[in-house]
Amino acid sequence: MTSDQKYINRELSWLSFNERVLQEAKDNSVPLIERLRFLGIFSNNLDEFFKVRVAGLHKIADVKGKLSKYDKSPDIILDRIHDKVMELRTEFDSIYIQLIKELREENIFIVDEESMNSTQQQFARRYYEKHVESVLSPVIISESKSFPELRDKYLYLATKLFNKNQEDKIAFALIEIPTDYMSRFIILPGDNKNNYIILLEDLIRFNLDKVFCTLDYDSYNSFSVKITRDAELDIDNDLSKSMLAKIHKGIRGRKRGQAVRFVYDRDIDEDLLQFIMKGIGVQKSDRCIPGGRYHNFKDFINFPLVGSGRLVYKKDSPLQHPLLKDKSRILDAVKQQDVMVHYPYQKFTYFISLLREAAIDPQVTEIKTTIYRVAYDSKIVNALINACRNGKKVTVLVELQARFDEKSNIHWANKLEKYGANVILGIHGLKVHSKVTLIRRKEDGKKVDYGIIGTGNLHEGTARVYTDIQLYTANKKITSDMNQLFSFFEFNYIKPDFKSLFVSPYDTRSGFEILIENEIENAQRGIKAIILLKINNLVDYKMIDLLYRASNAGVKIRMIIRGMCSLIPGVPGLSENIEVISIVDKYLEHSRIFYFYNGGNEDLFISSADWMTRNLDHRIEVTCPVYDNKIKSELKNIFRIQFKDNVKAREVNSEHSNTYRETGRKRAFRSQIETYKHLAKQLNSKNNEGI
Repeated sequence: MTSDQKYINRELSWLSFNERVLQEAKDNSVPLIERLRFLGIFSNNLDEFFKVRVAGLHKIADVKGKLSKYDKSPDIILDRIHDKVMELRTEFDSIYIQLIKELREENIFIVDEESMNSTQQQFARRYYEKHVESVLSPVIISESKSFPELRDKYLYLATKLFNKNQEDKIAFALIEIPTDYMSRFIILPGDNKNNYIILLEDLIRFNLDKVFCTLDYDSYNSFSVKITRDAELDIDNDLSKSMLAKIHKGIRGRKRGQAVRFVYDRDIDEDLLQFIMKGIGVQKSDRCIPGGRYHNFKDFINFPLVGSGRLVYKKDSPLQHPLLKDKSRILDAVKQQDVMVHYPYQKFTYFISLLREAAIDPQVTEIKTTIYRVAYDSKIVNALINACRNGKKVTVLVELQARFDEKSNIHWANKLEKYGANVILGIHGLKVHSKVTLIRRKEDGKKVDYGIIGTGNLHEGTARVYTDIQLYTANKKITSDMNQLFSFFEFNYIKPDFKSLFVSPYDTRSGFEILIENEIENAQRGIKAIILLKINNLVDYKMIDLLYRASNAGVKIRMIIRGMCSLIPGVPGLSENIEVISIVDKYLEHSRIFYFYNGGNEDLFISSADWMTRNLDHRIEVTCPVYDNKIKSELKNIFRIQFKDNVKAREVNSEHSNTYRETGRKRAFRSQIETYKHLAKQLNSKNNEGI
């Protein structure tokens, strides 16, 4: 059996995931403005894919390197990526044209510089003069000057200037679209019935005569262009520099990273295109992608709310948790029994309230936590600062290498340190991806620890759109290991010895291997054997091979994998006992849950780790066992609900067909809606069974 028959290439699998995102934009059962936002999500995902994965492949290809013994050469993979991206680009453009048509049917019109009426033209002139002119920085480019540095993630208008009466008088210019300062979507004057929107670049196109009024040109052709650069930080090994200094240097270097993709309007004038391509150092190859008139569709994630309310998803208010709703002190509830909170279905404010409670509680002596990503205006960090002000000992590990959040995390690290927190700036050689918090309290003269372990970041924004889980516990088996973990953060020359938690890179892989081997042994002895997994990505070949072996032994394996999956399910003699689905819906499925039947003594875990080599072997990740039987029951309910999904669940296979899954149910069953209903029902239950 060849590697192609046994494994799916991870990059192609990722593109298949992003195609599922594009399916949401195409699905006419999804509210119209949400479909535009899915186009934005697709575009943003693709940007990051090129900046990280494609950039890495180019580096390997440039030195004639290899990916692994299982993969084709990087050049072959890059060719396949290019072909698939072009296919998706065509589909994307088709969907966008259809959505524009449907917007018009809802009396929402996206107009350009040539289709405004006189009132709108006057508005566009005034708007430009008041808001845009002062922040615009056009650059005239010519052979005699060094070519300006195009910034990653930014949109530019490449403009050809000429004079109708002097055919040989031509100049080229670049204008950066200033979306840092204003929205890309400008609402124009309309009427009671119709809504009109113009994109910022089109408003600038309308005012090009003002932009270049001091130059002797009277005609302009302008086209959108965009560059994507390698996002990998270059962290040098200079021991004389602090990690903070290295990250600062790396962030500056990222702005000048190698171009991995250049996207341009396919209608651009050829001489202008060739001039720009020469200036940025790319040729017409897999790094150059022709597109439509508009780029940087990530901005469509923030498309304005105009028109009818039915054009967006109805926002469900986060539910109270039945064990916390009547408690004035969260720690009192956690002391009585473990609590598991499901986001975004239940209130994330419980965690913020817990930190605020701890910050002013005279019996709380210490707070320890990890920060990977936090919100721009983080209430969590503010609560930690307040704890410092109140004399608590606060220890915060801030991961400086959280991709694209490095600058933000440096800011928070400096601010926390300013107020007296003990700030640990990551661990050399190991990215800390775990989501853990420990609160120590003096009760009756004894030290009592409370632990919070989650599957997602402590981020108020993503908690509204990511499905994640947090476990609140006072179980000493868990909090004892958490203390060891935080000791390791401070003194990482001492190898920890964890009794209850699986912690990467030490025992996550081996811990899961033992659990799978146990299911294999049970199946071989004729005992019922089941594995259920819910993770974001499965690409580690060793874990895949072990699952294949479990399938051949007769273990029933069902998996929900949102993103990359290199395992091929349903292959006779290899994986006929494995089923894989992917759910893409209005919330991003992000929680990681693991279930092992264990001969009837069921084991359940939650984790920050996917089954990727980096998570298992090269990061600090935490997998936590669930001991509380009611919470075990609740997690099994989550599995039960998600496996019933026949609306947003797709089949994962080697053909990347992304076929919507049939369950044989007559009634449409959408797991995210049903999860909310389930938790709402439990909230109103008198005995709160299964919570």
